[in-house]
Amino acid sequence: MPMSLNFDDFEQPALQPVTPRPAPAAATPATPAAPLRGVTGNVTHPSMAAVRVQDKRIVNGQGDINQLAPFKYPWAWEFFLNANKNHWTPLEISMAQDVHDYQHKLSPAERHVFENVLAYLTTSDILAMRNIGLAVMEKMSAPELQIYQARQVYEEALHTWTYQHCIESLGIDQQEIYNRYRVVPEINAKIALANRRLERVMRSDFDLADRDNLHEFALSYMFFGGIFEGCWFYNGFTPIFALQRRGLMKGTAEQLQYIMRDEVLHCAFGIRVVRELLKEENLTLDPRAVQQLWEEAEAAESGYAGYILREPILGYSADLHRAQFRFIANRRARQIGLAEPFPGAENVLPWLDEQANLRKEKNFFETRVTEYQTGGALSWD
Repeated sequence: MPMSLNFDDFEQPALQPVTPRPAPAAATPATPAAPLRGVTGNVTHPSMAAVRVQDKRIVNGQGDINQLAPFKYPWAWEFFLNANKNHWTPLEISMAQDVHDYQHKLSPAERHVFENVLAYLTTSDILAMRNIGLAVMEKMSAPELQIYQARQVYEEALHTWTYQHCIESLGIDQQEIYNRYRVVPEINAKIALANRRLERVMRSDFDLADRDNLHEFALSYMFFGGIFEGCWFYNGFTPIFALQRRGLMKGTAEQLQYIMRDEVLHCAFGIRVVRELLKEENLTLDPRAVQQLWEEAEAAESGYAGYILREPILGYSADLHRAQFRFIANRRARQIGLAEPFPGAENVLPWLDEQANLRKEKNFFETRVTEYQTGGALSWD
């Protein structure tokens, strides 16, 4: 049963007899200290100006970063509240059937797809955690933005634990699978592109008062919110959902459905911040730089699809994966307020949005209740 602790649970030391101490010698009177400035009773302190909501900004703000309210960005606080309604751990989902499927039901091609999707995701969520924690969060100058991002850092760590739990449960060689992003060029290409977008903006001396730096920061944040999480993660889970539709690896797929609830918010928050930042700073993203970013992301995703799906599996192929990336990329671009990078791309996997939503009931006596109304109603649109 779970351990329950309170302050009375800790072992208390045995009481010892107290030896009376001799009275202290009379002290020499001290010289009175000079009073501080500002008034609190008879003691003075330096005064500070009150925080004004209008002084808050997404970056380069002049408000007090330690004073949460009043909010200038109440929507950011709503993101934080909604994120806390989707609380779960990977231990709540049974992996027993997945062990059987992995060992006895998956074909070599399906096992290749499954393992390499996990290999990519294990590295990607750590990279996402570093991006938010080291490159973005400390540059935010409104605390309501930082608080949601603190939750996001936790969630990325939780996702990494989830992939590790799946790998351990299935008995996959950890040394081998965690190194695939280093030795498989098609996986490494996606990680390398993300690292390039992260490298400069992660520096603490990256001055956002400089307009060129501010443009690079906005472009980088757009990449991580709109492409890395909004397209690559969304597309990255799809091969596992294709297996789930055929009754295979359902435990892993359910884990990914919980992760997708989090990613819905991550993507939506990133896009909202980018839109607000561009408006607040009167900034326009260079269309050529944006198009180059989409094309680089599409090329990396195409190579990745060709590797993980070098042999198509029932109901899923590399061509479907590439086409769906282009369709989702157009959706993200519209949400940001940008031109579609791949005009005419079609929704080749109409089942994906519904498959990605976790809509099911659990028996209260068989498993902990982890279904939350707000999380279940989230949409990528």
